[in-house]
Amino acid sequence: MNVGAFVCGCGGTCGIDLEEVREGVRDVDVVASSELLCEGGLDSVEHVIDEYDLDQLIVTASDDRCRRAFRELVERKDLHPDAAAFIDHRERAAWVHDREAATDKTARLLNATHAGLQEEAVSRTVSRDAGDRVAVVGDAETAAALTESADVTLVADGREFANVDTDLEDVDLTRGNIVDVDGRFGEFELTLESRVTEACIDCMECVREGPDDVTARPVQIPADAPDGEWTGVCPTDAIDMDGTTRRITVDQVIHPDTDPDTRGGRLGYYAGPVDAATIAAVESQLGGIEKPAFLDLEMDVCAAGASSQRGCTACSDACPHGAVSRPSIDVVEFDEVACQNCGACTSACPTGATQLQEPSNRRIAREVEALLKTENDDGGWLFDRGSSGIDQPVVAFVCSERAADRLREYGRRTALGESVSYPPILPVKVNCTDTVGEAHVMHALAAGADGVAIVGCGGDCLHSGPDPKEELVERLNRATADLGLGERVGFFAPGADDPGQFIEELSMFVVERLDESPVPAGEHEADGTMEGDIDRPAFASHAWTLESVRTLLEHVDPEREVIRGLRDFAWMEVSDACNLTPTCTNLCPTDAVQRTNEGDLLFNHERCVNCGLCEEGCPETAITMQDGLDLSLLPENSEEAPDDLPNDAWTRVYEGEMQECVRCGKPFASAGTVDKVRGEVGDAVEGIAPESPHSVFEYCGDCRTRLLYERGEN
Repeated sequence: MNVGAFVCGCGGTCGIDLEEVREGVRDVDVVASSELLCEGGLDSVEHVIDEYDLDQLIVTASDDRCRRAFRELVERKDLHPDAAAFIDHRERAAWVHDREAATDKTARLLNATHAGLQEEAVSRTVSRDAGDRVAVVGDAETAAALTESADVTLVADGREFANVDTDLEDVDLTRGNIVDVDGRFGEFELTLESRVTEACIDCMECVREGPDDVTARPVQIPADAPDGEWTGVCPTDAIDMDGTTRRITVDQVIHPDTDPDTRGGRLGYYAGPVDAATIAAVESQLGGIEKPAFLDLEMDVCAAGASSQRGCTACSDACPHGAVSRPSIDVVEFDEVACQNCGACTSACPTGATQLQEPSNRRIAREVEALLKTENDDGGWLFDRGSSGIDQPVVAFVCSERAADRLREYGRRTALGESVSYPPILPVKVNCTDTVGEAHVMHALAAGADGVAIVGCGGDCLHSGPDPKEELVERLNRATADLGLGERVGFFAPGADDPGQFIEELSMFVVERLDESPVPAGEHEADGTMEGDIDRPAFASHAWTLESVRTLLEHVDPEREVIRGLRDFAWMEVSDACNLTPTCTNLCPTDAVQRTNEGDLLFNHERCVNCGLCEEGCPETAITMQDGLDLSLLPENSEEAPDDLPNDAWTRVYEGEMQECVRCGKPFASAGTVDKVRGEVGDAVEGIAPESPHSVFEYCGDCRTRLLYERGEN
């Protein structure tokens, strides 16, 4: 792929040094600049495309009109429709930073965009058929607005519609109060409770004779209505004061007056205020939906459970959209159509069983590394730390939804005369801050960032809700402090109206809290794996985090052996209650536990992802897992392994004794297990082999069978 980078000065209104930006761009085939690319510069761009046979353009263009001009150029040149990638060098750089910092940031953004494009995934789609049935709860106007396109059921939910001005002639009006909404897009099930059964013929006798709050359209009796003689007036015995339950199925649901089960809600389930966008969204999904496939799934490495033991629940706990379910204790199912691309499940998954397709963790890693690398093509440094440009590199994972829009608006305010300025953080666009997990943050620090800012929507987040990354930030600051780096992680939410709080908090974080990292910037390139790892995807959270910690340890000297705050790590303690049953070894999804023929239990700390299966499944409750990364248990820090251990990554956590068969010599069970079984059933089998000089418990299963067979022949 031939790539060209094009830098625009926006007619002199963008305070960046075009020449220095050009010098700072690496690895592309050509870099060109103009004071006004989208006007007179387009002819020159076209000539450059032809001369260098370009397939991909990276353009500094913030304005929609400028971007449209380049998309039209791409179409004229018969390039791929997505052949133009754009960066905002104006609202989020030149207009809010000084000239040197904005110039530096623009060059870094061009390099990061290029690095990310090398890892761009091939798009895939998923689809699901659905019908035109839409349930609207309590909102007559919305129900009427959808009647021309959908089969609409208006659920009264206790409301009276006798005197509404809206035409409900084409609406199926149904009584009942909503008590539950279950299911998914295309097959929602609403559970309704009512004191009036389907036998009602709308004769209105109960309305005339009953309390004032009995409604007429549709006929409904509230839960607090008093019993009395009036309930006997119904000619069809449709009044049931104990209440009845019924269910209706629809393809989509509009439920304005309820909080969603989660912040983002489920696909096809709309909670909160209804506007024109809600109506349009419902209509666009009538008949079914086709959408991008957001997830790459490799469930063979999932640590969710085995043998009816509940293991890791990270993905189902994290998903805010009901797209991950646990239909049974040891099964995980993903509804890819319901997935809304927030990345919560992928950042939580330690093994890489689920990863975002776009942007992938590999792509995010390459963009971070490109942002932090300031070496130009000649091997020199474009901007030396402390002289000009950005002297305090802080990687910012920025939500692509409201947070990104608000940062852009801050820049526009500056252009209109407001004084809006904040430290030149280096942005990496993520679908949502839920995408960001401990691996992303630790990698950024290993690549040389002085700090990591997670920039999201705060209390207005479409997915996570208030303080969405509070727990993550707290954990990782504990980990960085234990590593000897101090606290280097923060969450920041740009306000919709006043940027003051965001600027103050970010400035305090960058300027006052952070000092220069001991890790050199731009030297680390992640593989996303660890040496000797079992077969699981690269850039899975556990392995990627461990790789980053190892890089950090080359430059820091932590005072603690155990690094707290890293959720995907734990070490094993085993009590004397262990009978060496193979349960833990059979359950472990990462092969971090082994039982030897000599009766020992071995543990591999760097493989363990802290799923808890071994602890939960141990029949003797002999296992206790302790959270944290114990540096002393990593193979590079351990003493040379004894000959009876596979390698330095393994430690002996229990030293037992195996019972060898007195006939064939094969180890067949631990001595503790043999004693336990003898104590439980010894009396029942006493004398079963009277001719043998040994107890029946001293034989393996095969030899015991032969022994009994030989006894039968005699």
